[in-house]
Amino acid sequence: MLRIGLLGCDSRIADVAQAAARRGDRIVAVHDVRAGTLPSLGIKGSIDSWEPLLEEATCDVVFVGAEGWSDARAEAVRTLVQAGRPLVLSQPLELSMLWAYELDMIRRDTGSRLVPCLPDRLHPFVTRLRGRIEAALAGVDTAAESLHFERRMTDRSKAAVLAQLSRDADLVRAVAGDPARLSTLGTAEADSAWPSLAVGFTGAAQLPVRWQVAPAGEPGLTIRLQAAADGATIEAADDPSRPWTWNGVADARPFDRGAATLVALDAALGCGAPPQADEAIPAATWSDAARAIELAETVPRSLAKGRSIDLHREEFTELGTFKGTMASLGCGLIMVALVVVIVATLVAGMAREFGWAAAGGVVDAWPTIVLAVLGLFLILQVIPLLLGNAADQDATRGPSRET
Repeated sequence: MLRIGLLGCDSRIADVAQAAARRGDRIVAVHDVRAGTLPSLGIKGSIDSWEPLLEEATCDVVFVGAEGWSDARAEAVRTLVQAGRPLVLSQPLELSMLWAYELDMIRRDTGSRLVPCLPDRLHPFVTRLRGRIEAALAGVDTAAESLHFERRMTDRSKAAVLAQLSRDADLVRAVAGDPARLSTLGTAEADSAWPSLAVGFTGAAQLPVRWQVAPAGEPGLTIRLQAAADGATIEAADDPSRPWTWNGVADARPFDRGAATLVALDAALGCGAPPQADEAIPAATWSDAARAIELAETVPRSLAKGRSIDLHREEFTELGTFKGTMASLGCGLIMVALVVVIVATLVAGMAREFGWAAAGGVVDAWPTIVLAVLGLFLILQVIPLLLGNAADQDATRGPSRET
């Protein structure tokens, strides 16, 4: 039985908390949750500060919700990860690639276990769809031509669309692989493009994927695999009481998103969750969640500039950041050295012409000064050798660039 702490709440975290309560786990500490939400979770009161959640004596795991997100809660999450606490995190908490990757770097240093609320990839139909696509790409099955995601939403504002895309982008990656390029299609006015936004994902070894927003008759997601002969359609309603369907045939096994997230949590905590089948899609990691946030964050830039965005697979670690900083600093030092050569030569000539002995002596020392600075820069390059390359073994994705 797990003791759960709540730091904020939203519909996704509420589903996980209710699933936990059904299996006998207890919510023992709550902070920054709306008073109206507490009765639905069977909670009578809350604590005044989030700091007790840092202690293992208070709770075993902390659930973090996005509703009412603030800088104070962002700092609390960062501190909890630094303390190595296990967390279940709503997706997305903050639509910031830098913040997400910062948490990922801290996680690798502290060993904190972060479980994002991305349960849809665990549905058997998603695993079945990926199997069809892999077989088609390998030439074993009917050739697949494209993959379409239609997301029906009642709230099609910019914030709601990007938040939903940060969840659906994980499905795109789980089913079709990590895209190499992102493009957008919308109206000329970027602010009015969100209700009908279309996003394309492409890659060298990937099916063309199109994700599009649509008005909601019934909120949910339709996934269509277009193939030459035998396609497939998955219907997944947002309503948890509605079953998923494959080509119109309902799933006989109920899919509980909250319970699926708990399975991922148990696996992360090593609580003896049953092993998955070899062909099953693994539960999402925080690196997966951060990559999905990056894809969603790239969309406004692509839409505003009318350009495709290349999604570079660069390292995003402390060691990678150090190497990037050193590369930039090296270029800067070369430019400064060239300026010093020109200026020193001019000043030395003027000093000799006008008899400025003191100034001439200082200027004549410029080769020694430049050599000392460059020598110090070269000495700094041995820092990665002292740190080793362990950080590179768990590298994550890096920023995207325009093309």
